[in-house]
Amino acid sequence: MRDQWTREFDRLIEEVRPFDGARTLLEEVKLRGHHLVLASSGQPQHVETFLRLFDGESLADAWTTADDAEESKPAADLLEVALSRVGGSAGVMVGDATWDARAAQAAGMPSVGVLTGGFSEAELRDAGATEVFEGPAALAAALSAGLVERLSS
Repeated sequence: MRDQWTREFDRLIEEVRPFDGARTLLEEVKLRGHHLVLASSGQPQHVETFLRLFDGESLADAWTTADDAEESKPAADLLEVALSRVGGSAGVMVGDATWDARAAQAAGMPSVGVLTGGFSEAELRDAGATEVFEGPAALAAALSAGLVERLSS
């Protein structure tokens, strides 16, 4: 089933576009002096395509793919790899799926949800997201207002 999904997705991948505000969000993370690691469980060829969509390689300090961990989210493996790639001991997970928030809990870090993955605010909060935002632009505005500092305290 996964092979069939990959074949179908490969056929459509050129139609994928970044969400409004995605690059602004990543720039805001970097402007605030934080490391930026894109902890994806996607296939390497898909992650490379996504990074090119918003010139993510120029912003991210590191990223992960499905090849980087034994278990995918909701296990903490990818987040632990992400932290290790920047020599970090703590982080904040931003995700749009319930398993992102659960992976953050398993890794002992706070998580923030965005409503871009088809999950409701209630589902993301029930999974452990402490804050939920409409999309990347709203989250970028919250970052500039000190969200990470509030979550870290």
